Order: sequence, then C-alpha cells, then structure tokens
Amino acid sequence: MNIIANQSLQHLNSFGFSARAAHYVQVTNDEQLLEALDTAEKKQWPIFLLGGGSNLVLTQNIAGLVIHQINQHTNYQEQTDGTTHVVANAGKPWHDLVLETLDRRLAGLENLSLIPGNTGAAPVQNIGAYGVELVNRLHSVRAYHLPSKQWLTLSPNQCAFSYRDSVFKQNPNDYVITQVTLALNENTPAVLTYAALESALQTHDLSAVDNVARAKLISDTVIRIRQSKLPDPKQLGNAGSFFKNPVVSAAHAKNLRQTYPKLVSYPQADGRVKLAAGWMIDALGFRGHEANGVGVHTEQALVLVNHGGGDGAALMALANRIIEQVQANFSVKLEIEPVII
Repeated sequence: MNIIANQSLQHLNSFGFSARAAHYVQVTNDEQLLEALDTAEKKQWPIFLLGGGSNLVLTQNIAGLVIHQINQHTNYQEQTDGTTHVVANAGKPWHDLVLETLDRRLAGLENLSLIPGNTGAAPVQNIGAYGVELVNRLHSVRAYHLPSKQWLTLSPNQCAFSYRDSVFKQNPNDYVITQVTLALNENTPAVLTYAALESALQTHDLSAVDNVARAKLISDTVIRIRQSKLPDPKQLGNAGSFFKNPVVSAAHAKNLRQTYPKLVSYPQADGRVKLAAGWMIDALGFRGHEANGVGVHTEQALVLVNHGGGDGAALMALANRIIEQVQANFSVKLEIEPVII
C-alpha cells in the first residue's frame, strides 16, 4: 500500500477544480482497505472516501487520508429463479457496468445509462433517471461499518432509500461501500414513463424486438438524450445535475402555475408534485450565465460548469445566488446534489 503525500486531486474530480489531499492511497481489496483505515486511525487522520469524483465540489484541500477504491471486478451469479446477481466492486465505472450487463443480455439498467461516477457511489445518492432508481434494481450493498468495525450486507430496506438519499448519505462517515449487488434478468420490463424518452422512441416499433434488444435501444436513446443536454466532463467540467428537483404540495404547485403556467411538474404517487428545478433556474435567466470562470450550462440550466480557471468557491457563490433567487420567486428551497468539501 503506497500512501502519497500532497496528492493533486484535479484530475480526480469531474469539475477539474484544483485541490490537494494531505495523504492519498489507492486500494484494490478488503485487506488494503482495512490497512488504510487502521493507518488513519493510528495517525489520527480523518478519512475521505473518493469514488469517481463526479458528484464532488472541492472548495479547499482535503486533510487526513483520501481513500480511493479502484477495484473494477464484476461477478455474475445465476440464481435458480432465472435472475442474475451482478456483484460489482466499488471502483467499477457505472456506465461501463450498464453496457456490460446489456451485452450479457440482462435488462433493467438501460434507463440509467451514461450516469457518471463509480458503482460504489450509486447507493449513496440512490441514483436515478428516466423513471428508474437504483433501489428498483438493487439486491444488496456490502459495506464496512466504521463505528462498529464490522462488515455488513444491507438490504434495500436497510439502506433507507428515498429520492437522492440513503442511510449512507445521512451518515457519510459511517460506511465504506465496497460492493453493490444488483438483481437483473433478461425479461425486466421496460420503463417508458418519461415523456422525453417515450417521444424519442416513437419512430421505433418496440414490439418488433425482444426485451434485450428493446433495452439496448432504450440505452442508446438515453445516451443520445443525455449527450444532447449534458456536457462531457472531459470537455467542460461539471457534476451533472447540480440541484435536486424539489417536491412540493399540490396546493403550492397549483398556486405557482397561476403565475407560471408553463411550469414543468410531475405528479407524485403520494399526491405531492415534483417541480423541474432546471425550468425554474432557466425562467430566472440563469441559463448561459458565466462569471469568475464558472457558469450555468447553455443547454441545461440544471448543470453548473467550470469553464476553466474557476474554483469551488466561485461555483458555490453562483449556486447560492441561484438558490436565493428560486426561493424569492417560487418559495421553493433548492437542495444541492453533489457533496461539498
């Protein structure tokens, strides 16, 4: 195990912000992870768990020890009921896993194509897109519980998932996720509840192909839609959607539509209404805004970007300004999705 001092993290976060780790180590297995944790405890270093860096805003250097899991191995276990358990290590890039499962004729992850980041971070946010969330496909999460120093295997219920939330997010210093197990099969039904996805597939006869071919077609379509709206972090630093879509009461949504009749919203099963944060930010004139090296993407107001030379402090100043304006005009408090350091 090689612990590196004063390691640059600029190439390890998708915004490309300049920051450094006081100490940094890559781990590939359980033994190395436990050794790193033991070293940090003995030296009284705080620890920070780094994944793909795609859900992270660095506003300063990171003290202590940054632990970076890089094991990408995936194991496929066929079950007697026809389901396959896909056991993916934390360092596996999520999109690579989606494509790999489709190549193995396993449907179910196609709506989650092109989501950036690594698999180990997927349960933290309960990642979701186009009507599917991780919880819908999850079998279990394996994690090391730091307070008790025990290995745990958590069911979806034990993960306490909700919209972009989980027990891991609520207790960020308690768990080290090392593996995610998904339950997939060839016949997982397609989910076409989002209008944009359904509209993009109208020219295709989905009944003319089998379920796996349908899933691959959905994946290709999701990739195309996302690429048209979201910038490639390698070309323009970003962390994808920066704000959660807020959920409000039906009465509040009705009142807002009287002032903003074109407000984009989605009724929820519990009677509340999810509002499109990007629409509100766009309506306030922020789309395309640029200042101090950072800005709001020209194609999608939900995405904040680093144009080059910007830093985390400038980005947070912009984010806070957006939050204040949305609160003042819509009486809605936006929540930030990425982790802020």
